[in-house]
Amino acid sequence: MELSGNTVLITGGASGIGFAFAERFMKAGNTVIVCGRRESKLKEAKEKFPDMITRTCDVTVEKERLALFEWVKEHHPQVNVLVNNAGIQQRFHILKADVKDNWADYNKEMTVNMEAPIHLAMLFAQYFAEKNAKAAIINVTSGLAFTPMAIAPVYSSTKAALHSFTMSLRHQLSDAAVEVIEVAPPAVNTDLGGVGLHDFGAPLDEFADAIFNGLQEGRFEIGYAISEKALRMSRDEIDESVSQMYNSLKHSIE
Repeated sequence: MELSGNTVLITGGASGIGFAFAERFMKAGNTVIVCGRRESKLKEAKEKFPDMITRTCDVTVEKERLALFEWVKEHHPQVNVLVNNAGIQQRFHILKADVKDNWADYNKEMTVNMEAPIHLAMLFAQYFAEKNAKAAIINVTSGLAFTPMAIAPVYSSTKAALHSFTMSLRHQLSDAAVEVIEVAPPAVNTDLGGVGLHDFGAPLDEFADAIFNGLQEGRFEIGYAISEKALRMSRDEIDESVSQMYNSLKHSIE
């Protein structure tokens, strides 16, 4: 995809991977809109980049997703890139989960990671196709879409679902001027799932730079380090990787 001259909407763009992408898109000469549910984080992002456009939106709420879509169309009709980045991760043992009283917490993970990006992708796909101009939808999945981390079962399954949807979307838009790109991060040093859980992960800046190199090369599936390998693992390799990962991490949820 072309990396300059776009108007880019990034969900969950005020921190972590989303903010790293926003920073790079801005430096490449794009107009960038970031949305998130925490006004404090959006304020911090705008203080760092005054030209960044911010919008409060809780993507778990259907009405707010629709309002975001209509607001963008009205105020920034030139939008041509959607980055579905917002996501949450919970680690838990299913036999210890308080499913009766706290189902809403698990459902929220599915809504943020799967329902919201699919909904927004469908809305903007139609809008982009109608304009018949160059556009792109970038869905941020995970290496865990291919090799699930069993201690984060909902997260892994939602990312697998988003990967499947992204493949279907790419085929359905193959005759339109809309590129469909999947970014599959490995563990990256952000606060996903909680502060400190991913300190061991890939440095954020190195990861983001590598992804932008992949975008510049015109790749449609982009991983980094271990997740790059996960994109093409055989079934036997997947089974082995999932087992090793669970055995090394299961103590954290016992």
